[in-house]
Amino acid sequence: MHKFKFTGMKLVTGFLLLALTAASACTTVKNSFWNSAEAYLGQMPPTDTPKIFAAGMLSDSGIVLGRIAFSSDGKEFYYGYARNWFDWYGTGVKQMSFAGNKWNRPKVLFENLTIPTLSIDGTKLYFGGRNSEIWQSERVNNEWRSPRVMLNKKYGLYNLQPTNSGTFYVGSNANGGAKNDYSTYDFCTLTMSKTDTVIKSLGSPLNTPGFDGDLYVAPDESYMIVSAEETKDYESELHISFKRSDKTWTTPQSLSPLINDGRAHRFGQYVSPDGKYLFYTQGTSEKDCHIYWIRFDTLLKKLQSS
Repeated sequence: MHKFKFTGMKLVTGFLLLALTAASACTTVKNSFWNSAEAYLGQMPPTDTPKIFAAGMLSDSGIVLGRIAFSSDGKEFYYGYARNWFDWYGTGVKQMSFAGNKWNRPKVLFENLTIPTLSIDGTKLYFGGRNSEIWQSERVNNEWRSPRVMLNKKYGLYNLQPTNSGTFYVGSNANGGAKNDYSTYDFCTLTMSKTDTVIKSLGSPLNTPGFDGDLYVAPDESYMIVSAEETKDYESELHISFKRSDKTWTTPQSLSPLINDGRAHRFGQYVSPDGKYLFYTQGTSEKDCHIYWIRFDTLLKKLQSS
């Protein structure tokens, strides 16, 4: 009898602890910064129709373009800027941070670098360089160190993307072609060891005879969003491909007619760490080049089930 009572008390206590833990976890998620009014620079989130992100907040001169990056907690924001398309003069990366109860004004983090990309653990920032190389900065004592060249090869490297497995995805012409011959770039995987760097083209159906370099890959490698149907002037649409169980990729399909609503440059695709929103750069010219965002988690579910 006493043993039964003791066991029952343990069970009740256990259930109470589980309930409290679950409630605490739900409260943590519910009250996370991502769900606050200050998230995403305090912007009103979009629905399934794309809209310009942070209009008027980011561009003080030149163009805001390319891929952005949010820290895992949503309190740091990185983006690229330039004076002109296809011109390295006046390019760089800016940073905004949420401190106290507001977002600080943008500050120049590094010049002459583009495409800021955070490592999976948030301790490194990767960038693209003007000679198709990859640069890296490390965070030490909460400060970003001066960038250094991480990869500089005879072939081009563009749009480096890390994943949970340690495999990188990149646009590259390692299989042949000059660095500046962008028509030879393929979507590739890149693996590194202490002694070797191996690049492998992802082949068909992801790659085409033209330029294949603008991409976003999910950290778990379950899907890729690519700039597809590229014209000779680099106008494109955004398509999505899913990774099959045998590690092959499905034929890319259009993300949405609301995204692909006519000829335009579309690149810099990026999904926020909470998985809710897709960001990308779009413009028909330098004058109307902006970063857009759209609700993505619901769109992704529709595409996965179609």
